[in-house]
Amino acid sequence: MARHREEPVEEEDQEMEEELVALQFDEPLSWRAGKPIKTADLLRRLENLSQELADMDQETVDKESLHGVAKELVSHNLLAHKDVGVKAYVAACLVDILKLCAPEAPFTAKQLKEIFTLFTKIILPALWDPSHAYNTQHKYVLASLADVKSILLINDVSNSEELLLEIFSTFFDGISGSFKPASGEQVGKDVEFHMTEIMVTLIDESVSLPPVVLDVIMAQFLRALPRGSHKDKADSSGTQTTLLPKEEPEAYVMAKTVCNTCPDRMARYVGQYFNDVIMDMSGKGGSANGHKGDDESDDEGAPSGPGEADLKELKKAHQLLRELWRAAPSVLLNVIPQVDAELSADNVSLRLLATETLGDMIAGIGAAGPPPPPVLDAAAYPPLRLSDEAPEHPATSILTTPISPLSFAQTHPQEFHNFVGRKNDKSPIIRAAWTSAAGYILSTSAGGIGLSREDESTFINGLRDKLTDNDEKVRLAAVKAIETFSFRDIVLKLAANGGISKEGSVLFALADRCRDKRSSVRVEAMALLGKLWGVASGEIAAGQESVISALADIPTRIYTTFYTNDLELTVLLERVVYEYLVPLSFPPAPKSKGSKTSTSNNSKSQSQPTSESNYDQDKIRAERILLLVKHLDANARKAFNALQARQPQFSKVLDNLVRQCEAFNGGNPEGNADVIKQNLGKTVKYICQFLPDQPRVEADLHNFANWHDRRSYQLIKFAVSPESDFKTMHRAIKEFVKRAQASQKPHMLDTLLPLIYRSSYILFNKSHLSTFMDWSKSDRAGLGGAAQEITSEITQHNPDLFKTHVGQLCKDLLEGAPGPDKTNDAAMVETLKACSSYSRKYPTELPNDRKFIQALISYALFGQPAKSAKYAVTVMMARKDDKSRVSATDLLQRVTKDWGYDSPHFVTKLAAVSQLALLAHNITDEVDDEIVSVALEQVLYKVRTEAKDSDPEWVSDEELDKECQAKLWALKTMVSRLRGVEDVEKAKELAPAVFKLLRTLLKEQGQLPKIGDTPRHHKARLRLSAGRLILKLCTSKHFEELLSSSDFNQLALVTQDACVEIRHLFVEKLQKYLVQNKLRPRFYTIIFLTAFEPNTAFKNQIETWIRSRARWFREIKQSVMESTMGRLISLLAHHPDFGSEPDELMDHARYFLYYISNVATEANFGMIFKYAERVKQTVDGINPAQSERLYILSDLAQNLLRKWQERKNWSFQAFSGKVGLPLGLYTALPSHQAAQEIAEKSYLPDTIDERLDELLRSLDKKKKRKSMDERPEGQPAQKRAKAPAQKTGSKSRTVKSAKTSSNRASSKAKASARAKKSMPSSSPGQESADRRRSGRSRKNSSYIEREDSDDDDEMFEGVAKWQYYDDEGNPIAAEDQDDQDQEDGDSSELTDVDEEELEAMDGDDDDDDDEEAGKKDGAKEQPKRNEDDEDSDLSDVEVDDEEEEEDEADEDIPSPPPARSSGRKGRSTAAATTAAQPKELPSRPAAKERASKSKPTPASAPKSKPAPKTRTASTRATRSKRAVVEEEETNGSSE
Repeated sequence: MARHREEPVEEEDQEMEEELVALQFDEPLSWRAGKPIKTADLLRRLENLSQELADMDQETVDKESLHGVAKELVSHNLLAHKDVGVKAYVAACLVDILKLCAPEAPFTAKQLKEIFTLFTKIILPALWDPSHAYNTQHKYVLASLADVKSILLINDVSNSEELLLEIFSTFFDGISGSFKPASGEQVGKDVEFHMTEIMVTLIDESVSLPPVVLDVIMAQFLRALPRGSHKDKADSSGTQTTLLPKEEPEAYVMAKTVCNTCPDRMARYVGQYFNDVIMDMSGKGGSANGHKGDDESDDEGAPSGPGEADLKELKKAHQLLRELWRAAPSVLLNVIPQVDAELSADNVSLRLLATETLGDMIAGIGAAGPPPPPVLDAAAYPPLRLSDEAPEHPATSILTTPISPLSFAQTHPQEFHNFVGRKNDKSPIIRAAWTSAAGYILSTSAGGIGLSREDESTFINGLRDKLTDNDEKVRLAAVKAIETFSFRDIVLKLAANGGISKEGSVLFALADRCRDKRSSVRVEAMALLGKLWGVASGEIAAGQESVISALADIPTRIYTTFYTNDLELTVLLERVVYEYLVPLSFPPAPKSKGSKTSTSNNSKSQSQPTSESNYDQDKIRAERILLLVKHLDANARKAFNALQARQPQFSKVLDNLVRQCEAFNGGNPEGNADVIKQNLGKTVKYICQFLPDQPRVEADLHNFANWHDRRSYQLIKFAVSPESDFKTMHRAIKEFVKRAQASQKPHMLDTLLPLIYRSSYILFNKSHLSTFMDWSKSDRAGLGGAAQEITSEITQHNPDLFKTHVGQLCKDLLEGAPGPDKTNDAAMVETLKACSSYSRKYPTELPNDRKFIQALISYALFGQPAKSAKYAVTVMMARKDDKSRVSATDLLQRVTKDWGYDSPHFVTKLAAVSQLALLAHNITDEVDDEIVSVALEQVLYKVRTEAKDSDPEWVSDEELDKECQAKLWALKTMVSRLRGVEDVEKAKELAPAVFKLLRTLLKEQGQLPKIGDTPRHHKARLRLSAGRLILKLCTSKHFEELLSSSDFNQLALVTQDACVEIRHLFVEKLQKYLVQNKLRPRFYTIIFLTAFEPNTAFKNQIETWIRSRARWFREIKQSVMESTMGRLISLLAHHPDFGSEPDELMDHARYFLYYISNVATEANFGMIFKYAERVKQTVDGINPAQSERLYILSDLAQNLLRKWQERKNWSFQAFSGKVGLPLGLYTALPSHQAAQEIAEKSYLPDTIDERLDELLRSLDKKKKRKSMDERPEGQPAQKRAKAPAQKTGSKSRTVKSAKTSSNRASSKAKASARAKKSMPSSSPGQESADRRRSGRSRKNSSYIEREDSDDDDEMFEGVAKWQYYDDEGNPIAAEDQDDQDQEDGDSSELTDVDEEELEAMDGDDDDDDDEEAGKKDGAKEQPKRNEDDEDSDLSDVEVDDEEEEEDEADEDIPSPPPARSSGRKGRSTAAATTAAQPKELPSRPAAKERASKSKPTPASAPKSKPAPKTRTASTRATRSKRAVVEEEETNGSSE
């Protein structure tokens, strides 16, 4: 069997040998010299040979038969033949022979070189022309080289490096289009595939790869760079991204494929490549001090960093790294550690380059740069929704699309960790670069690969921290980093841990940058916030909770910058409002049919399709304004209203400027040229004070006048006219901007555009009014309240806008008129108010027919709420003609018919009577007695609601019961009855009774005598109403003269009421009247009693207001605020809490400090000091027996002023003029001798001087903490520094009186130092008055000659300090010494406690500790602002209250949010209590009791003031109960 099997095998082998196919071609291909073969014949022969070779199989071919042909094919005649066809066929035959003869090529090395030279020089480059006649042969050669891998024979050729370089260059250049064929045909994908396969074969099968070839491969990745940016990445601008291709270049794809196909070999080659570049160049500065260039070191021996040329090459290499990470990250395994080493280089340029590179790699950003910023179009309509895909940027390219194939954090964890650590680099340039990188990493989700929660949190927190960095470049980079986020990413990523209102979130920190001290930062931050809210407005309107919590409060944060009173910031605020929050271009013109519509099914008009049928631009814009106002808090709304309130004023100013320019006539005025130029100069100078950079503003305005473009004048008139609708106004502004930009001086637009924004009817336009009115009638989507407020503001400040709508208003009033059984709609109140405001300015333009009058009477009789009656009467009486008087008589008769508390609609009728008494007193005079009887006997003098312990202190307007409303209207009726009297003498006769009623309400805390106990919230309302009505009466001179000094002092105490709402609303009303100049200057004194206001925000507003008014008076050369010092001393001398104890005086010192810190400047310091000094030359005009109080406070004020002067390093200039004091408060001294005695005597306690030093030191500490905590100028939280400890004893104190002994001061310092070394911690229980009998008191010695007994006492005190010992020989510290040591040693228990009190934060405000808690709150609110923080005059525009006409009664009272009590109730009792428990001292120093001199033993108990009887009715926040008892004793006489 075996033999049988073997025999066929032998036969088969023989058959195979016999079956070898030999080449049949036998025609000659070579020729002798001079006898060439014809080209046609040669081509035919070569074609035949090529076909035969192609058909042959390598396994069956007879290789020996090929040798002859092979030898002929490599002849020089064929390889160098001039005909391209011959070369093509020769090449095709050669590749076949190489294939058939593999693995042994029948050629010598020299012949192989000639063959591959033909391939590389002739055949392969010809592939780029697909229309070539022999393209088939060319492609055949390429495919054979790739498939058979005969290309590897090139490595056997000498100097193969040159051929390899030629191959790779040809492939990459050709595929990239460097060889463009005439036909324009594209090279097939099969060609690209085979070329790639050849390059992969050469890399993968070769022993090494020449560096020049690797350079060619690497260069392909730089094709991702935009054109023109190969030199430097920094040279490329955002516009160059439009030059990028939409797809990856073919050469780039080919190189990427090569790298990814041969990762191991390419990783080795690439690692060596970058090692040559990075290490060689960066190594030049590896050990150098990278900051050498910054410090300009002259050390020539120190190594330097890379030069400019080297750095340029390094940047190019790092750009390549970025792109390689996107394309083939696996080849960078050996390179990343090299880049990581650069992170720790000393040279800043290297660290910067490494930080930027690693950041881009993590984010998947390549050499083409980051992706274009997302489109945040605040003017787009419909607005972007969270579910919508972000609109594609027109410059989007695949090369700028972040791609990270691998997670950098996972593949290179150590390098990732080191990169994260660069956020705390000492160089701000590095921190800024890291911040930018962090933004891209977060916004791109690390190139789309994703981040872990921990890593994402790290970058988010880092971005937040960099927003508060101490370097502006870092803060600016952080703001710009947030600009790289899309709307969706901001909501879902940055706002995941908190929105714009949550402290500690990224968005909260971003909003803080709106107040950054650097203009570049705040401009970027505020513009970004404005765009974010504009884009988010659609989702906010739709009620998307995540968007609302994240971004809805942006307008509040933007508008609160108004309170900085910074002119530049105010201009920026207006720009952001009109360009981003509510852009002038919003909404765009309606789209044509077939345009994109909103996919949302929300019913609100913001999201409706933009078809022209239901596309009302004015309505859409008005709804955006309502949405804006809806999300403003109370302070932001005040700022919003203030900006709009001054718009009519500025429109007049700008209109006046245009008229002056027209008269100026481009420099050629007609008429009196001097007067015209002078008027223009005055107008320009007036405008300059409202804009920053006044010299530039003045120059721009003069350039505008010289430009003399009459069309521009007309355009400005269109823009500022209330008659222009929004479209007209907008077109006028657009055309003006274009004309100004085309002028010779376009820079003047920087001044004119803010003026136009400020003066034009942009938000409150007549085109929007109908929408506002429609929304005010309902509360759809919660916009009704905002619509009502806007309508109210328009009626107050822009009644002209109602001209085109007044007919509709009156029609609405007719349709909604109430009746006995019909209630009017609540929105009718705002309509009535609008008509009321309009009727004052245009009384004849309202209807006067009977039907309308009857409707007004119906509102006056049955309207709800009661103030609708007030507005109805105002409209009815606007004409002041006989018909209106007849209507008033008719109304009064109907009101007083069966009039009583229990009658229907009593409160409404009472409101109508109140307004009738004001506007038609002659008519109401006939029933005056009845009005008074009802107001007093039936309302004010009766209590119908039982008082309960559970009664709230304050309730909102909506919750007020009928009785409380009736009492408030009864009070207004009494005052209106008085104000309506035209006869001044008669009014003065009636006034005392009204003043007595109001005074009684203030003194008795809202409780009228001889009636039952009134509920707490009723008393609170009555106190507030009484105080505000007194202010209203005092706006009339003849009534103000009747307000006595004691009544004035009583009125001032309303600012310290226990109820926070009373304090706030009273102060706001006071500020309003003062700004309007309706009150005399003495009322400025009242505002300084807010020194202990516990509400920080409210107190800061008051301080801003004070500084603004002080600056205003300085500019108009009036010394109103300076003269207030004399009145303030008198007010404090008669304050119920006055006491001569040091702790009580320290309270008054804080009042003075509050005044000085907000009013005093170096220029007016002398005048203020003279007013304080002048008080000691007078006698108290209110109560002469209490004159010593004036002298004590005068000395206190002078002492504090001296210390303030030294603290500020001001030079003292004595005021040479005369100052006068009010006669009612002060009278002259009886004799010169008395004046001399008073002037020479010091009335201050001994220890007050040091206590004042401590007070000023504590103020410095609080200011420092505020500047660090709140960081108003962008300081970072991490830069907080602990306040330095004050040196004790050795540091010289501030100047005291004229007879200070320097020797004694130095001896006291030494004694203090000795005492601190030996004295244990002081026990508060051992404090006594002897502590204050130190030598410090003699620094304020009087000018009277000392007696011998005084000298003896001082001597014995000095001996007692060191000559007493106990039985064991230990020194005994006498009581006097303890006192001396504790006073002079700044580290004593008293000092420590005081600093702790002043620095304490809010404690636990238990119900039983209201007094203590309130005092802590009060002390916490020490003045923190720099007195140089001047405010703009624009703060004079009302921010705090709505403006009323002179004859209009009070509006409804807003209800501020509940807040802490001022907590200053019963201070004397609290002081006595806390003396026994000094560890829990309140924020103001508690009263330390003096021990009797006859009992000098240390164990003597402190003498406490007896606690006065508790009086439950007294709830005053700042009045002691002792003062209440004193008032009770004098109550009868005062009434």
